[in-house]
Amino acid sequence: MSFYDNRTLNFLVIIVLTVITVNWTFYIFKQDVNLNFLLAVILLRYLSSFLLLRDYMASWRKSTQKTFLRKVFINLPVFFVVTLFFYGKVAFSLIFSEFLFYVFLINLSVYLYWHLMNRRSVDKSKTAVIYGAGAAGAKIAQELASAGYVIKCFVDDDETLQKRSIDGKKVISKTELRRLLLSRKFTLLVIALPRNANQVVKNIYREFEKDFNQIRIMPPLEEILQDESFMSQLKPVSLYDLLSRDSKSLDKESISNFIKGKVVLVTGAGGSIGSEIVRQCIKYQAKELVLVDHSEFNLYKVTEECRHFNINSVLCSVCDRKALAEVFQKCSPNIVFHAAAYKHVPLVEENISRAIRNNILGTKNAIDLAIEAGVESFILISTDKAVRPTNVMGATKRVCELYLQNVDPKNTKLAAVRFGNVLGSSGSVIPKFEEQIRNGGPVTVTHPEITRYFMLIPEACELVLQAGAIAKNSEVFVLDMGQPVKIIDLAKQFIRLSGRNDIDIEIVGLRPGEKLYEELLIEEDDISTDYKDIFIGRRTFYDINILNQDIELLMKDDVNHLIILKKIVPEFEHRLNGKNI
Repeated sequence: MSFYDNRTLNFLVIIVLTVITVNWTFYIFKQDVNLNFLLAVILLRYLSSFLLLRDYMASWRKSTQKTFLRKVFINLPVFFVVTLFFYGKVAFSLIFSEFLFYVFLINLSVYLYWHLMNRRSVDKSKTAVIYGAGAAGAKIAQELASAGYVIKCFVDDDETLQKRSIDGKKVISKTELRRLLLSRKFTLLVIALPRNANQVVKNIYREFEKDFNQIRIMPPLEEILQDESFMSQLKPVSLYDLLSRDSKSLDKESISNFIKGKVVLVTGAGGSIGSEIVRQCIKYQAKELVLVDHSEFNLYKVTEECRHFNINSVLCSVCDRKALAEVFQKCSPNIVFHAAAYKHVPLVEENISRAIRNNILGTKNAIDLAIEAGVESFILISTDKAVRPTNVMGATKRVCELYLQNVDPKNTKLAAVRFGNVLGSSGSVIPKFEEQIRNGGPVTVTHPEITRYFMLIPEACELVLQAGAIAKNSEVFVLDMGQPVKIIDLAKQFIRLSGRNDIDIEIVGLRPGEKLYEELLIEEDDISTDYKDIFIGRRTFYDINILNQDIELLMKDDVNHLIILKKIVPEFEHRLNGKNI
């Protein structure tokens, strides 16, 4: 509605309502209405509404009851002042009666306007159900109605809310919704629940995904923009939402004490894990961040993202001990997170000597230099593939863990953190599925029975920081990854979420070094910590002098690297395409 339309409508409403309420009130109290009195009330009410509430900018369709109550309470003193001026006394019963009548009529006019406008704009084929009868659900329902949706009902698991109504729409139980869906189908389901109830949201989606054309959810509470409409912030359900878990009970204070005011060095800072550790360190107010990566592009990306923070970006390989030593000397880090590694199993199998050099020598360099520099804490990012490894990548990570556990740490607290696959990391199945669906398929899965443990990148990295905060004595921390997920089920779910029912799934066979099932990370003799998702793995002793000799031997080109890896890691059973070799 334009400036002039709004101004005219508000003026007309004030004239009509004031004429009705004043005449009716004076009639009840058997008083004669002074025409000048009536005109003065109308004029002052309009000016106060225009100047104080700026009604000429307001939209009636988007106004709430609170908006009109403000209008009423501003108009009350106007009637009081004009009555005092014209009659020389104040009749409170008369003022109170006019006030109540004005409240009633202005609410009635708003309701009639809203009802008539919505009847004109509503498309009865657009139906919506709101799951969550709280304040957010009520606000979303109002916005959806303004956008032309017919709100059918609210659903809530809270029995105290059921049988009530919001804006004339019943609040029903999930069981009642299921009965309702037997005879009809609705367009939209909005899950208006706090996003810390991840499991509840997932259960609702899985139960009703086939009954609605669209399902939308709210963003996390901390991400909601209060100045924007809730409807504009609703988003489709993603695979990340379905695989995320409820928020961890972490000790944010201990993480803050660990990071705040410290100089933090992150190797592999441009990678999926490294860059998220950088973000978390900014969140926990590190003093300075030293970003080390040998990929120019990855380093550029994370540097651009964090350019407003105090950062020092270094293009350097962890295999270059001299260059890395200069970084330690120049920046004097308090904490080191070592995330640099070659991690893609098939590529590592094709480049064994280079992977051994990067993963093992790079880690040894970083640990040795951290100890020499008197770094407070050093945290190695490890992997579930280090548990009874069947591929070279996992074996190299196990060697790194052994070195960390057996080297003399002096005054440095060393720790490794071992976890499984993280959703969305470079080379993981999610970006691969996205690309395959974008290209029209097929989506490739290596084996119908293959399973993996998954965790979201932010979730994993926050647990890494928590483990670093409690590290004391060269521990290998193990993260609880939850339940394993079948990759073929993941592919089916991803295709369904994309809305592409024409995409096929193709089984292509296991890749070199790939396991059918990842080992359980947590074993019976692992030690629990104060945090339910963090355990301490069994310590393995290895003579450090012999280990150094073995590592030195691994760096040579003219040796059988697999035999030496097997010597260091006896449980290493190298497999290609699921077969021992």
